[in-house]
Amino acid sequence: MSKPSDNPADPFKKALAEATKVMADDTELSVTYSMDPSGVSGDAMRLPQVSRRMSREEVLHARGTADALALRHKYHDAATHARYVPPGEMARDIYEAMETARCEAVGARTMPGTASNIDHKIAAEAQRQGFEQITDAADAPLATAAGYLIRHLATGRDMPAGAQNVMELWRGFIEAEAGATLDTLQDTLADQGKFARFARQVIEDLGYGDQLGDDPDAPDDESEDDVEQDAEDEDDPDSAGQDESESDEADADPEQSQDEQQDASQAQVSMDEQADEDSGEETELPDGEAPLEPPAPQPVSDADPDYRVYSIDHDEEINAEDLAEPVELERLRAYLDQQLEPLKGAVSRLANKLQRRLQAQQSRSWEFDREEGILDAGRLARVVANPTTPLSFKVEKETEFRDTVVTLLLDNSGSMRGRPISIAAICADVLARTLERCNVKVEILGFTTRAWKGGQSREAWLAEGRPQLPGRLNDLRHIVYKSADNPMRRTRQNLGLMMKEGLLKENIDGEALEWAHRRMLQRREARKILMVISDGAPVDDSTLSVNPANYLEKHLRDVIAMVEKRRAVELLAIGIGHDVTRYYDRAVTITDVDQLAGAMTEQLAALFDSDPRARARVMGIRRAG
Repeated sequence: MSKPSDNPADPFKKALAEATKVMADDTELSVTYSMDPSGVSGDAMRLPQVSRRMSREEVLHARGTADALALRHKYHDAATHARYVPPGEMARDIYEAMETARCEAVGARTMPGTASNIDHKIAAEAQRQGFEQITDAADAPLATAAGYLIRHLATGRDMPAGAQNVMELWRGFIEAEAGATLDTLQDTLADQGKFARFARQVIEDLGYGDQLGDDPDAPDDESEDDVEQDAEDEDDPDSAGQDESESDEADADPEQSQDEQQDASQAQVSMDEQADEDSGEETELPDGEAPLEPPAPQPVSDADPDYRVYSIDHDEEINAEDLAEPVELERLRAYLDQQLEPLKGAVSRLANKLQRRLQAQQSRSWEFDREEGILDAGRLARVVANPTTPLSFKVEKETEFRDTVVTLLLDNSGSMRGRPISIAAICADVLARTLERCNVKVEILGFTTRAWKGGQSREAWLAEGRPQLPGRLNDLRHIVYKSADNPMRRTRQNLGLMMKEGLLKENIDGEALEWAHRRMLQRREARKILMVISDGAPVDDSTLSVNPANYLEKHLRDVIAMVEKRRAVELLAIGIGHDVTRYYDRAVTITDVDQLAGAMTEQLAALFDSDPRARARVMGIRRAG
């Protein structure tokens, strides 16, 4: 008999899993809970994790996500979807968002309770992505707005605040361009094929018809022409006789044909010899070894030679000040300071605590027999014994961390939008200033992508016929907020860039970690510390849609293994709402972003702690045995 669980969330999770199977009409469906992104793969569904405390937000988010995925599992046919899906990026995004809205609207007709649950899910996602603060349609995703509008028109329900804002920013444009098509929405909802054709018409109305590709319902003209031509050939005896006569002529005199070929060959040789004489070149190759083959291209990743990247032509490593004007950086920095004013006191206290711990270890030795300084009482006996002996002084000697550099690598993905990225930015600021006071150099880096769900790399891949397993299929953006040699007072404004709307997109952690590691290896300092701050596993929809599901995660693990094996850099990580201990040996996970400041200072303090047992206790390192 199994021992009953002491986790109060388990009964709820079990009940939700069973209800989800019934709603999806699939008793074989496997339902699990994870901190990884939610989704369905075959007969396995992954829902958001629910902690022991079972907060109201966690429960509502889990229920809403479960209902949305169950309805898509029930009302969505993958074959029909694949038949009509457009190849272009924007067209495909609109098509996907509209299909999701259709499934949810159809489910709401038969199960009205699901609409309210899904509203909570949409509200949580809109809040996390900062949709309520967007004021310009150019900063709002058109595909998401189209999906919201379809759901609103199909169900008659108002959208949650953030989603309503994004929808209204684009609603006038969508209705002006596709109003006539939208009037037929209710007639298409129940039939996925009809709705797919409806969605493609909306996409064309919005001006993205060039991304739709071939019409899947159009007859294959080429194949019909071939059939007609074959039929004509069969019905035309003269044509058949002509083919036979041509074949007979070709076989009539094989000796004559061979003579003609020999004459042509001799004529070609004569022409080649004449060309060689005219150019003054010798016909024979010089003696010696055959020319060497060109060297094989260098692998993209030192950690995994098999890791592929479709194109690096559009990747960029850029300084933060090159992504915004100085005036805008100043405004964004002021906004950051305003958002985190209540936290400055707590963060400053933790920074002072860190500085005291570091400085306490810096001043632990003395220089004796100095002519000035603090009187050395331990050597006064010499003066008493021989009054002619001069007094002895001592001076405290500071042992600076002159050979240490710390790199803070910040996840700049869209899921960090809002409070998490604000906390990360201000803590990076305070830690950099604190460590500089202790003569420790600090570098602050960020990583994201240049586009959502692909970019120019994906467009090139589509144009070249969609080769199989293309590898990473997005354009990287690696940002240098502060280099190790620049003082913080000159780069303080740069951290405000993280507040810029539209900067935070997707995250490819493995390549970012390898980039930061290579930068550290070029430093002269003897001790190098790399701290990664992330809120989840690597996610890039464009890459994962055409590669194995664990493609980016495997590469991240390979890079971590390489860094830890080489031991040139000390690696540690902080996960925000995501368990990163399964990736990093030295790691801590925080469930509330308010804990980030304390976690960062404690982890760094532990690294500088001379007592390895204390270091292990603070950092939570799991030791074997």
